Amino acid sequence: MKKERIGLFGGTFNPIHRGHLKAAEIVQKRLLLDKILFIPSYIPPHKESAEIASPFHRFKMVELALETYSTFLPSSIEIEAKGKSYSIITLNKIKKLYPEALIFFILGIDAFLEIATWRSYEKVLTRCFFVVISRPGYEFKKAKEVLKGKYKGKTIELSGIGEAKSELRSPARIFFLPIDTLDIASTTIRKKIRKRDSIKNLVSGTVEAYIRENKIYH
Repeated sequence: MKKERIGLFGGTFNPIHRGHLKAAEIVQKRLLLDKILFIPSYIPPHKESAEIASPFHRFKMVELALETYSTFLPSSIEIEAKGKSYSIITLNKIKKLYPEALIFFILGIDAFLEIATWRSYEKVLTRCFFVVISRPGYEFKKAKEVLKGKYKGKTIELSGIGEAKSELRSPARIFFLPIDTLDIASTTIRKKIRKRDSIKNLVSGTVEAYIRENKIYH
């Protein structure tokens, strides 16, 4: 029986934008994922909280953005737990919910470069697969060096096209995936909102309306 493949896409989502969605679409197709859980953090351990919208608003925006995606699901697992959102705690909870599934932890290369600062990062790496996606201004060469060769032989760089059928049978635990996606940043969106500039095409129409109606980031 084929094991279910589940992607975990965590982040502040402050707010969720079309770049997040496009990246998830590419990862899902490339890694043959059955579904992706979008997990907004309650309090991100590595970010300043002054500009972060409330967990309630950020989760609601994720729900709205995913309405048209049958295999992209919002998860409130970190928001319900409250406190700082640590990957090892979230992963252990997901493993209990889906004990037979193959878990793929999706993150940007910028976040992966800080992995040595994560709580119990070595346990996280042994309990799931990592999908490290490219971002403008960052090179995979640096990402491959970040663990000082500790995982040599367990990393593989995917081409970014087609499906990773043969690669998934390799002993790799960390997949580096270059993606040609939208260069959109949540910071830029928040600045545009404060300046009353248009954010059309940066976020979904439903998310844009929600931000305007609730005066978020003004």
